[in-house]
Amino acid sequence: MLELFENLAKSLDEAQNASGIAGTLREFFYENFNTEDCKIFILDEKQNCIKSFENNNPAETFDSSDKISEVFNVISDKKIVIKNNLLYYELPEHGRSIGLLSFKNGDFERLKEFLKTASYIISLKIQNILLAQNMQKNIDFHELMRNIAKIIETQYELSYIIPLIGEMIDKFMTDLLVYIFVKNDAKFELMWPSNCNDKRITAFLDNLEDTPKSIILNNGKTGLFPLVNENRILGCIAAKSTGDDITETDVNYLEQLAKQSSATINRANVYAEILKHATLDALTGFYNRRQLEERIKQETAKAKRQKTPLCAIMIDIDFFKRINDIYGHAAGDLVLKTVSKTMRSQLREYDVAGRYGGEEFAILLPFTKTEEAVMVAERLRQAVENKKIDLSKINHEMPNKIIDVTISLGIYELKPSDNAGDLLKEADKALYQAKETGRNRIIIKTDE
Repeated sequence: MLELFENLAKSLDEAQNASGIAGTLREFFYENFNTEDCKIFILDEKQNCIKSFENNNPAETFDSSDKISEVFNVISDKKIVIKNNLLYYELPEHGRSIGLLSFKNGDFERLKEFLKTASYIISLKIQNILLAQNMQKNIDFHELMRNIAKIIETQYELSYIIPLIGEMIDKFMTDLLVYIFVKNDAKFELMWPSNCNDKRITAFLDNLEDTPKSIILNNGKTGLFPLVNENRILGCIAAKSTGDDITETDVNYLEQLAKQSSATINRANVYAEILKHATLDALTGFYNRRQLEERIKQETAKAKRQKTPLCAIMIDIDFFKRINDIYGHAAGDLVLKTVSKTMRSQLREYDVAGRYGGEEFAILLPFTKTEEAVMVAERLRQAVENKKIDLSKINHEMPNKIIDVTISLGIYELKPSDNAGDLLKEADKALYQAKETGRNRIIIKTDE
């Protein structure tokens, strides 16, 4: 018997997670006690129910007429229950039960004797795994809070910030469906993900008007967590469980995440207002849209006054939405930064580069005719096409994940009869044609 204890302890030491422990026990008891199956059930004190240790699902038994919860209620006193060719044995911890083992058939007499000691070995290993899981959950939570706070270091537009926050929370709260709404003119608009099929959530959002506190509804399966700043509701995080009720722990996590998200969104709004009067786009380092329009007026006036050529190139990253959808908005931001840096390396010091909006850029080329602009555009196209982007920089779970992107470009040369607004408008028409005819190409806008 001593050798069996040593073998069990050695096997459990090699198991690193719940499924590993479950598989180890099934194999061990089958080989040594001829059991047909072995399952582990754990008391979830947060939800006050018995769950499968292996997959964290509500307990299901071999015999539908028997209930694991009923067995657990009596096993603390009896230590062992045998019923319908099933043997249940308590998993002890300091005079109380944390769960039970379930065996089907086998040499029950030897098994009962063995479990008098083995149950403590197994229970200790399970407790260590549960403790490690809880510690990792808390580590992940605090990392998530830091990451949400850091978002505004690179981005101030809500259309980018909200999906980033949504993706982060969704990855952390794996058992819940998460939605983020932003309040706009007294109405809540869904900003992440793209749709919400639960009409009850949108209907209950009206209740947040005078209630800046979390609300649990749908019999405990749905929670609304307002995004509040100075008693003003900015939006709401909605979370829906498709299984058990939302736990108190999850509610606590979501309330803290809502507070951190509120602070981040509010700071982004403040900075966005400040940046209206700034000149550079925070993500790419190019001129922002407002400053770009000012530079267009200046360069157009100078070209007409000095009678020198001026060309504009409108640029769009091909299939950019697909990158966001597949890899997430953090990857999209990395692509924008990489592409803008790559293009800047191909331009002259006095060329004007601006982020027109989203994944669209505009380049002004002073003292440049169409033929020269085509050469510049081709340099830009080739440089971006040849650039490899390493996504592991923003997601260590994607090691060695390298992608590449391409750009489409439209060129237009200013005419004496044009005004400042015509320059990008005509270049944009050429860009549209480049995208319509296959992308990753250059189109020149001419009268024809």
